[in-house]
Amino acid sequence: MTELPARRLLLVHAHPDDESINNGATMARYAAEGVHVTLVTCTLGEEGEVIPPGLAHLAADREDRLGAYRATELAAAMRELGVTDHRFLGGPGRFRDSGMTGTEQNTRSGSFWSAAVDDAAAPLVDVIREVRPQVLVTYDPHGGYGHPDHIQAHRVALRAAQLAATTGGRPGAPHAIQKIYYNRVPRSVAEAGFARLRAELAALPFPVAATIDEVPGVVDDATVTTAIDGTRHVTAKALAMRAHATQIEVAPPYFALSNHRAQPLFPVEYYELAQGATSRGSGRETDLFEGVTP
Repeated sequence: MTELPARRLLLVHAHPDDESINNGATMARYAAEGVHVTLVTCTLGEEGEVIPPGLAHLAADREDRLGAYRATELAAAMRELGVTDHRFLGGPGRFRDSGMTGTEQNTRSGSFWSAAVDDAAAPLVDVIREVRPQVLVTYDPHGGYGHPDHIQAHRVALRAAQLAATTGGRPGAPHAIQKIYYNRVPRSVAEAGFARLRAELAALPFPVAATIDEVPGVVDDATVTTAIDGTRHVTAKALAMRAHATQIEVAPPYFALSNHRAQPLFPVEYYELAQGATSRGSGRETDLFEGVTP
């Protein structure tokens, strides 16, 4: 077996594009620093809306080929971020995008939301025992904004971390992840970003601005424990987001999803340490690996 780098980071996301929006600068920074960055994406995002009219035929209610196309977008995004280890949970298409809250896709056979948590966690346990990450990044219990697949990704990630640390049940030696983080945005940062956006909106290709309530994971500043400065890698983040062209329109330092409502593109990415300890006595961490042992 090839020897693993000293620092190893695992990110668990629901759909292609979530990783670039939430963690693109973080992933690019750590990959450039020689950290082994592993991304596990839980679905192909088959139920997503399609922005470019020329690709509208891929949508679930037409040819239903969006998932395979989004896999190619994700591969392109990973090249922009310098991340070489990406997997789909259980293999491509093992769990299908569950759609938005309250839709019939939530309970459709094979949807990620309808899967038993332990069944969905099993292949992630295998990844954890193979890669042996010290740090895991995923969503909070609400999934950042309540999407069923984001909530399920949180549940599966935490359950897999628990199971990976115990003996039996799956191949490989047990491994305990030392630190688990949730994606966050401090309210003051969001407010400042939207103030700049409103001042510059007239020059942007987006008709209106979104609201802070539309940004996943916004919390009071005191909840945020960690700030990762990805300023030197924000161009890679923007290019990775642009690679997800069916889902995102990018006009740095702003972007919009299929609703065409502009949001800030953040070069500094923020986290809440949900499990584990840090070596920092006070103030925010500036490294996800603070306090980690090899």
